[in-house]
Amino acid sequence: MPVVGLLGSLSPAAVARPLAALRQSLKEIGYEEGKTLVIEYRWAEGRYGRLPDLAADLAQRQVAVIVTVGGDPPALAAKAATSTIPIVFMVGRNPVKFGLVASLNRPEGNATGVNLFITETEAKRIELLRELVPMGTPLAALMNPKTADAEAQINEVLGAARTLQQQIEVMSASDEHEIDTAFATLAQRKIGGLLVGADPFYNNRRDLITSLAARHRIPAIYPLRDFADSGGLISYGTSLTDAYRQVGVYVGRILKGEKPADLPVVQPTKFELVINLKTAKALGLIVPPMLLTSADELIE
Repeated sequence: MPVVGLLGSLSPAAVARPLAALRQSLKEIGYEEGKTLVIEYRWAEGRYGRLPDLAADLAQRQVAVIVTVGGDPPALAAKAATSTIPIVFMVGRNPVKFGLVASLNRPEGNATGVNLFITETEAKRIELLRELVPMGTPLAALMNPKTADAEAQINEVLGAARTLQQQIEVMSASDEHEIDTAFATLAQRKIGGLLVGADPFYNNRRDLITSLAARHRIPAIYPLRDFADSGGLISYGTSLTDAYRQVGVYVGRILKGEKPADLPVVQPTKFELVINLKTAKALGLIVPPMLLTSADELIE
């Protein structure tokens, strides 16, 4: 049976639902885990420093394909570990910009995958947040300075805010204590709206983040629907489940003989807008009718 290595920056529990979609897409192509396919899992559990060793271990085992999930760090670790084993990645920004592929249409080399377009949609998230809070409300962004693309994310947020002529304060938090402190500071400064940056660590702590937003009564927008499912006010971004499914499709095509260099990086065309009406009511917010009609899902 072919062996696929999966390198993740989080824990399996954090991505249980989309991971099931990846397995299902492989099964539909004819590769069922445990029957016609073996998957070797390597989870960094949020400790990015472990990724190079985990990637090297998979490369030494000569797996047929390496799948990377959980942002840029695992993709870069896999790319550094092997130039011959095919890699199917999932990243949150244009992979050309940080040297993962030569171009989107012709990746060249041994890597291809899915760009979630998370950093490229920060302007849209700021616009949506402004529609939910009163005019002139001070806004802030919560970012993890220790994530691999922190500088790129912060620049994207600040650039989007300038384009929209919106002042925004950047708050940093890279562990649970700092997240708690950041929310206390936001409440003290009477920040009326928060954009939560895309980061695997934040996704793994989404219950903590959404509960703190509720406790301090801070309307917040998130990049993934998992946050809205956990009680967050609103999310806007690519469907993580669809992205994992696409990764499975590419793995199957490579196992059948296609080359990563010939498979274009997938650019999402559908973005999910999910609004948690229970949270909006608890915060005393009235969701504009236009937002209600444009939402892909309303949680009541």
